[in-house]
Amino acid sequence: MLQAIHIWNVMINFTRLRTFVVLSAIVISLGLHGAGAQAPKSARKAVLIELFTSEGCSTCPRPMNYSAIFARKICRRTGYHSPCPPCGLLEFPRMEDRFSVADYTQRQQKYAQKFGLKDLYTPKMVVDGSAQVTGNDTPSVRQSISHAALRPQSAEIQISAAADKLLVSVKAAETAAGTVMLALTEDNLMTKVGAGENGGRELHHSAVVRKLQPLGQLQKGSFETSVPLKLRKDWKREDMRIVVFVEEPSSGQIEGAAVLAVPLSPTAP
Repeated sequence: MLQAIHIWNVMINFTRLRTFVVLSAIVISLGLHGAGAQAPKSARKAVLIELFTSEGCSTCPRPMNYSAIFARKICRRTGYHSPCPPCGLLEFPRMEDRFSVADYTQRQQKYAQKFGLKDLYTPKMVVDGSAQVTGNDTPSVRQSISHAALRPQSAEIQISAAADKLLVSVKAAETAAGTVMLALTEDNLMTKVGAGENGGRELHHSAVVRKLQPLGQLQKGSFETSVPLKLRKDWKREDMRIVVFVEEPSSGQIEGAAVLAVPLSPTAP
């Protein structure tokens, strides 16, 4: 009789233990599932904003002045709170302006053809290579950036700079095609306009493109390179940023972008 009672108690304890293990597994599973649901998504790529300006344009000074602050505080401005992408801001002055390069106008002409525009106007803003708006139309600018920020990235870009060398690595789908582009930009530039609609005014520029060059093409979704980081003597290192982006060759859409401040000294890591 005692042996039967002992066997019965063992069976009860085993049943309780098994129930405890099963319930524990369920709780842990639910906990892990909940944690996964609440975990933040991977950081979205930088939104690339291209602003085409002209110092002779009376409506350009406003977007010139607010563009840097606007773009770099995108979270509060657009309502896109988390994850919060940085912005790669590129200002392209027109050919007759102090900081202009002929290639910049050619880039704007390419966008004009893409969007079916007859004329090149300023201030013109292109967001992620896929939407164009008037640069001083703040509501449309906010909406375009917000929509771009919600689009998943398709190219992961890693950039680092040390000893005046720039290291770039890109990973995407094996079938992805794209041109990897490098832009060097400079903030806190100023021009005194001598004539035209803005004659006599001081215009302040942010993220002026000092250099724009292709680095190469994605090969089976990958790209790696090391290039010299050469700055001219009249460029202020502390005001400069590196912007690397991947441009889809046929549509011109930006598939990924990354931003990095230029190291304060040539040997800085």
